Amino acid sequence: MDNTLENRRVIAVVPAYNERDNIVSTIEDLQSNAPGVDYVIVNDGSKDDTLSICREHGYNVIDLPVNLGLAGAFQTGMRYAYGHGYDYAIQFDADGQHSAAYIAEMVHVAEEKGANIVIGSRFATQKKPVSARMAGSVLISAMIMLTTRKRIQDPTSGMRLFDKQMIPLFANELDFGPEPDTISLLMRWGYKVEETQVEMRERVAGESYLNFTKSVAYMLRMSISILLVQWFRRKK
Repeated sequence: MDNTLENRRVIAVVPAYNERDNIVSTIEDLQSNAPGVDYVIVNDGSKDDTLSICREHGYNVIDLPVNLGLAGAFQTGMRYAYGHGYDYAIQFDADGQHSAAYIAEMVHVAEEKGANIVIGSRFATQKKPVSARMAGSVLISAMIMLTTRKRIQDPTSGMRLFDKQMIPLFANELDFGPEPDTISLLMRWGYKVEETQVEMRERVAGESYLNFTKSVAYMLRMSISILLVQWFRRKK
């Protein structure tokens, strides 16, 4: 086990909505590749048997009786992390796209560079491909650059580490979601954000929170929020 993890309490927050086909492999990945990291699954009102599978395997799971969406499920997990005194919390997808093998390096980057947030980036050292799919990411990166004068190569990455200063903010503030606009806001407030290169897998089963139409709306909403809305929020 990595020495960094031996000296820090780290938890993976795993929001899960209809992930019956992926949840076991996701938790097995965490157990195999990040054995020093705890986890909490937040079952976000799944309509399939995600919850029963978690209980059959004895997983640490919080069951939400209704679907709150990613922000609500993530906040639930962050409240758990805050209440249990963790040093770091990792936003970790239940769909198998994230690899637990990178968690130790993310903690190391946070320790070495004094970062409040570390983004597991697909493009920290690799060039971002030119495609319609990446157009939204490019737009959000540009909005962050315009408002913070700092570049984030992979603002839509869902694999993020949050330190002990960030955990209570995301646990208690209703308008703090695990989204690029909040990351941009925190950067403007002076918190430090770093990126480290990771590889991500394609989803092989189940349904994403975002379909194509929702993805387009999401990119536009994030850009408008970063450029305009966030300027009206006061520092916590």
